[in-house]
Amino acid sequence: MASTSAHSEGAELGRYLRARRTQTSPEHVGLSVGAGVRRTPGLRREELATLAGISIDYYVRLERGKETRPSPAVLDSLARALHMDDQEGQHLRELAARAARYVSEPPPAPSRTVRPHLKLLLESLRPNPAYVISRSMDVLAWNRGGLALYAGLDDWPARHRNLARYLFLHPAARDLFPDWDRQITACVARLRAIAGTAPDAPDLTNLVGELLLKSPDFAGLWERYEVTGRKPARKTFRHPHVGTITLTSQSLHVEGTPGQRIGVYTAEPGSPDHDALLLLDMTGPQPAHPARTAESGGGRPRRD
Repeated sequence: MASTSAHSEGAELGRYLRARRTQTSPEHVGLSVGAGVRRTPGLRREELATLAGISIDYYVRLERGKETRPSPAVLDSLARALHMDDQEGQHLRELAARAARYVSEPPPAPSRTVRPHLKLLLESLRPNPAYVISRSMDVLAWNRGGLALYAGLDDWPARHRNLARYLFLHPAARDLFPDWDRQITACVARLRAIAGTAPDAPDLTNLVGELLLKSPDFAGLWERYEVTGRKPARKTFRHPHVGTITLTSQSLHVEGTPGQRIGVYTAEPGSPDHDALLLLDMTGPQPAHPARTAESGGGRPRRD
């Protein structure tokens, strides 16, 4: 069982190296390209091995998942040769560490339970849209604006509400985001970063399997194997009920939880965007409990 797991984890490391190699042009790393036709996209294996200062045979073994214990020096050399940024290099090291540990049993899916005080916190943030999200982007709890901001998300049952699923499968998503292509690219990169270090976790494998089956856009981006972390950003929404609004987003990790985060959108008080948030908060869908979790059975309605 251990050797099978080691091969699987080594294969994940190899897939990441191959994806980065085939997407790195020779010109980007300072290599001159002759006039002949290159049948291999990006760098050839021997070119990368030479740039990293390792043997071609050793690199081939890494890419094929047969070598699972590269040294820190080798990993650093590969990261430099491929011009990886800090996040990409860290992901490479995490994949190598996982391959070396011979993890044999997949971890259980993390709990979807949201602490009661977090639901109260979401209410205190109104009219700013806010929600609690899992590591696999399930929307676990929300205030009124947090649900209303993603137009049409309330059409789905609570346990089906997931922001990655929404971006790729909900018909309203393309209209909601004027930069939909950028949004889906960032979404897949975040899921790739998580799945790379927990490839057998059921909450991630179920979501990825569904999206690979149902969305060609997701499948194409998944094969690119780009990884990135979350960064504060301004997002523009073309909302069908309150018009076009531009908001600042912030994601906060919830301590003592299995990867849960609080997402909050804000706008400058007195601005047209803030006025739109007020309208969204007043007219958005009202669940049985405004900050209800996806597992709860409802609660006493709020008195506005």
